[in-house]
Amino acid sequence: MREMQELGAEPREGKGKGHAFRTRSRGLVPGVVYGGKDAPEPVTVDYHELARHAGKDTFLTTPVLLKLKGQKTRVIPRALQTDPVSDRPIHVDFLRLPEGTRVKLAIPVHFRGQENSPGLKRGGVLNIVRHEIELLCPAENIPEYIEGDLSGLDIRDSLHINDIQLPEGVKITIRERDFTVASIVAPTSVIEEQRAAAAAAAAAAAAPPAEEVAAAPAEGAAPAAPGTAPAAPGTAPPAKAPEKK
Repeated sequence: MREMQELGAEPREGKGKGHAFRTRSRGLVPGVVYGGKDAPEPVTVDYHELARHAGKDTFLTTPVLLKLKGQKTRVIPRALQTDPVSDRPIHVDFLRLPEGTRVKLAIPVHFRGQENSPGLKRGGVLNIVRHEIELLCPAENIPEYIEGDLSGLDIRDSLHINDIQLPEGVKITIRERDFTVASIVAPTSVIEEQRAAAAAAAAAAAAPPAEEVAAAPAEGAAPAAPGTAPAAPGTAPPAKAPEKK
């Protein structure tokens, strides 16, 4: 269980674009808190405090304690709207996380055991198929990341979701198949060599046998008379007998 950070908020009065503009001009960001048994509640948060939290890659997967009207409510950011030009936060949504709540989140995947992977030691490359995996997490145990072990993986070996130990209570949302998370692939130089060798082998298989090439008449030459043996390579054709007058 990661340590939760605190974020201050105040109730927000008024609605509409005009009110939102005035709120932002005072250094505040409008937002809403929803979920649980209570009705949605419009709020404002300090821009600088929100930007400090929102600047982290894990912002949308990290629970926070929202200090609102003298109480602390456990929430998780569910949406952050930013200005398309300045990239400044302009609106934020928080989901309440009462005890026993489960929430779907895209959790990052980290890897360990690179030093114990025979494939990587031989020059193989780690091919990450899924950088994040959607998980169903209890509010009391939301992991910062999950970890896959590459120990023992050789070139052309794969790491599947069932190979990863998930935290207690955390479940995957895709249960129908044991999908691939990462694999060890051959380096590009080896792949190119294999492709070149395969192309050379295919060309050799498609070429006619050498004896057929030797027996074929040269372009423009008259075909040999029936019953005569073909001339040996490099010899001149026999002289024709003079015609009788």
